Amino acid sequence: MIPLIDLQKQYHSIQPDIDAAVRRVMETGSFILGKDVAAFETGFAAFCGVKNGVGVNSGTSALHLALLAAGVGPGDEVITVPFTFIATAAAILYTGAKPVFVDVDPDYFTMDPSHLEKAITPRTKAVIPVHLYGQMADMDPILDITRKRGIRVIEDAAQAHGAEYKGQRAGSFGDMGCFSFYPGKNLGACGEGGMVVTDNPEFVRTLRMLRDWGQEERYHFSLKGFNYRMEGIQGAVLGVKLGFLEQWTKSRRQHQRAYTELLSRHGVFIPQERKDTRHAVHVLTVFHDKREALRKFLADQGIQTGIHYPIPVHLQEAYRDLGYKEGDFPISERAAQRTLSLPLFPEMEASQIQEICRVVGEFINQ
Repeated sequence: MIPLIDLQKQYHSIQPDIDAAVRRVMETGSFILGKDVAAFETGFAAFCGVKNGVGVNSGTSALHLALLAAGVGPGDEVITVPFTFIATAAAILYTGAKPVFVDVDPDYFTMDPSHLEKAITPRTKAVIPVHLYGQMADMDPILDITRKRGIRVIEDAAQAHGAEYKGQRAGSFGDMGCFSFYPGKNLGACGEGGMVVTDNPEFVRTLRMLRDWGQEERYHFSLKGFNYRMEGIQGAVLGVKLGFLEQWTKSRRQHQRAYTELLSRHGVFIPQERKDTRHAVHVLTVFHDKREALRKFLADQGIQTGIHYPIPVHLQEAYRDLGYKEGDFPISERAAQRTLSLPLFPEMEASQIQEICRVVGEFINQ
């Protein structure tokens, strides 16, 4: 079987380093925050090209706290896209604000800036562009529109570790950038984890209080906060993996090129890489009108696949109360019906990619 991702293979490739890092935390007893988390915060912020990082317990928490630090609350609106993981919209609702959606573009499936200006109202407090699949959103026009109106920009970079736009790293464009370290991410913890990166020291102060019950001094609570702290073991593991991230990204991009070359022979559509960007290739997606039949055909041949994501947020049952309906965002809806994620992980072998593309070609040509 060819798995969608292979976390065991990655672990075994760096096992001595991971084991040593975990053992260090166990021996020191620094299980919540601590030196390893602080070191990782510094290292990852530098990797992103910003001054500060605030480690939290998930990517969802990162988005939630970034919105709160930006002053988002009840009565506000936050603009984002419906073709994303549910956490993007959920974090907005956690603050009491309302998610407002704009459609994605048909080539890269990130926020279409041409729709953004029309969605802005006097209640718009922030915009969350989503860097989907490791592809960065078109940040220049998004920032042009928001900056002249004083609207905060919070990057949802949960899938974009190391992605670049015109030579600048994901997470360094907006007021804050939010990352997930869920195990399957390009930089994944051995459990949950997340981070907010920013150059703004006031945001950092607020974020650090909010993640730790609202306290800056022990048992003195200045804000109504949360228990969103990063665990010491996750900080230690992520600190080790950060040293391999660039190498892994190069492998992912190499695998993407191999997939593109082989699948193009069968007329299979793969989202293009935006000009002047560096795609981090979190998942390798193809689009096909007979997605479910193709998925079953691959499964029958021992090839695991995923769907990112089968239902856009505005059509999810839990979010029907936002008032959207089918047809409101046709690009997102069409993409959700056709998208299929093929196996991709840094340790893949060329023969595995060749086999996957052979099976896809067999399906296309039958």
